[in-house]
Amino acid sequence: MARKKVARAGRRNGGSPIPQRGEQAPSCGPTEPSSPPRIIGGELRGRRLAFQPGGPTRPMKDRVRETVFDLLGTDVRGATAIDLFAGTGAIGFEAISRGAKRGIFAERHFPTVACLRRSAVDLGLKGCVEIIPGDVLLWPKRFPPLPDDAPWLTFVSPPWEMFQTHFGEINRLLEAVANTAPTGSRLIVEAEIRPTANQLPDQLTQRPTETPWDIRPLPPAILYQKNL
Repeated sequence: MARKKVARAGRRNGGSPIPQRGEQAPSCGPTEPSSPPRIIGGELRGRRLAFQPGGPTRPMKDRVRETVFDLLGTDVRGATAIDLFAGTGAIGFEAISRGAKRGIFAERHFPTVACLRRSAVDLGLKGCVEIIPGDVLLWPKRFPPLPDDAPWLTFVSPPWEMFQTHFGEINRLLEAVANTAPTGSRLIVEAEIRPTANQLPDQLTQRPTETPWDIRPLPPAILYQKNL
């Protein structure tokens, strides 16, 4: 499946102008002073994402995102980006901007889901984006059908307190993703630097291709990355 050409200018069919580079995307909530997340690299560099001011999302910081894509290198090209606990979708849209063929976004907060849909339209990416509303912690019980024609780049960046309150469920989610992903996939987890968040399972699968965690402290965050 070829990635559709990104619309960089003009209008949506009969609609309002698409926000251009550096331009703030429309808010999905009440107007109030804020700084919406932006894409920091690739074809869509500088474009802003729709968001809900005062909402529950915590976009990954720019320097952490830059480190993630430094680690991924050229593996992002042609991959399927899966953004779990998507929030504004900053990491998933970033992956598409840098060459991923499609993005799959999972989010349980329905007003935030509306923002993800708005961003997909505003960025001209509706044709290569799938948004799955609901709680990803339930995926180990019933894993959704996902395309397996390309390696996955799966990003797991939940609210940090969930590593304290739902640690076992997050580990089961990681195992379910790792055992379902096509060979050659990558798994990236962002957590807060705390002792209990530093105990992710060393081995998630029985695959000989699975590597140990590559751990990168970026205070107050910490990144875990492994090949599957």
